[in-house]
Amino acid sequence: MIDVPAPPTTVQTASVTTPLSPQQISPQPLSPHLADPAAPAAHEAPPGPAPGTGTGTPSHTGTPPAGRPQAHAGAGIRHVLARPYGVMAEMDHMRRQSPFYDSRVDEIDGRRIRIGDRWLIDFASCNYLGFDLDREIIESVPEYLDLWGTHPSWSRIIANPRLFVEIEETLADLLGAPDTLLLPTISHIHLSVLPALVGQGTLFVELHAHSSVHDGATMALGRGATVRRFREDRLDRLERRLRACTTYPRVVAIDGVNSMTGNGPPLAELLELVRAYEAVLYVDDAHGFGVIGERAPDEPTPYGLRGNGIVRHLGQSYDDLILVGGFSKSYSSLLAFATCPTELKDFLKTMANPYIFSGPPPVASLATAQVGLRVNAERGERARVALYGLTARLLAGIRALGLTTLNTSGYPIIEIPLTDPARADALGAFLYERGIYVTVAPFPLVPREQVGVRIQVTAANTDAEIDTLLDVLDAAARRFPLAQIG
Repeated sequence: MIDVPAPPTTVQTASVTTPLSPQQISPQPLSPHLADPAAPAAHEAPPGPAPGTGTGTPSHTGTPPAGRPQAHAGAGIRHVLARPYGVMAEMDHMRRQSPFYDSRVDEIDGRRIRIGDRWLIDFASCNYLGFDLDREIIESVPEYLDLWGTHPSWSRIIANPRLFVEIEETLADLLGAPDTLLLPTISHIHLSVLPALVGQGTLFVELHAHSSVHDGATMALGRGATVRRFREDRLDRLERRLRACTTYPRVVAIDGVNSMTGNGPPLAELLELVRAYEAVLYVDDAHGFGVIGERAPDEPTPYGLRGNGIVRHLGQSYDDLILVGGFSKSYSSLLAFATCPTELKDFLKTMANPYIFSGPPPVASLATAQVGLRVNAERGERARVALYGLTARLLAGIRALGLTTLNTSGYPIIEIPLTDPARADALGAFLYERGIYVTVAPFPLVPREQVGVRIQVTAANTDAEIDTLLDVLDAAARRFPLAQIG
């Protein structure tokens, strides 16, 4: 979820294109919106409490357990460790010092998790529909293992259990797409399908798209593509760049439901642009798939029906559009897909390396994905109604506290910014000590003006848990500079 794209050899901002020499290209991640003099440049983490102090939890220093050989870094590894963290220094500081990063969860009970001897309510889960706890899905796995073993170790180009074909067909029907291609993860798709689509053409990447999309852009750059970035709130600039572009293919890459704000893109306007300039729109809808879907007069919530993603939710077609989504969030499994016409699917079977060289997901993942699709068809609306109700309850409570949030959509990703980003670590510790587990979003996960806490609601949360969270947020607002309404 970290929005830190790797540096291109040509960085294009709104109006200036600056070539970089090979010596200027940083070996570490560098987000195009992070020219920040406040970010520590040294390898050492920013000042803070000593590891393992102040939180009542074990430190995150990576010390091997007693009895395990204490391996010392050799000269080669020391050269790696000598590199500065740069803009990632604050993230590394939290990983080392904070109880809400890199935690070892010892037990779960519904949406409560135990870390050491402390139980917390989990508001960091992406299992939006609660399928990770669904007994029908859980109990289906042994039958699949009896039929298929634990793992089909062929690469997909060699052989495919029929489960792949069945899931692709069911998925295409659900999405209303011409066809789908399954690969293990969304990151696999961004690193392979995105470069395959753009070739040596031009890729336009939205500035705040997920970090893995920017990683795919870096891969495309290495294969000869031109990479440019844009902001979706300035589509006039994107249009000027598309008009001036002289190469094909042209691909525009964006988020669907954004993983930090919880908001969707101006999809209709983007599609009008890409179709006018013979480009392809590439949409990462990891957080929308399963939650939002097609609209209907009898829909029980504004999320729509069927959970078939942002394209259907906004009433658009798949002409010159590739929708990327995954099962690791709403479906609580390990599998990902890209929609595409069948002729493009055949092209990608040769041009997207994971289809040829990667091992497939385990049978348990295929089982939970396939049964999850059936459960979604049979009772997914019940889960979405619960999810919407809990999310609406939380948003109303946040507004009643006088707090503001980046969320304008009503979707179950709610970030509350701090007016002083330096207090993020302390705020996270405050919530943790009071039994609330959330995602603390420091710089550079988000721009400094958006540093705060991200809360994710799932259908497996309860009204009582939402009330507890609101009570703790009320207490936090008295001690920390959480952004206020107005």
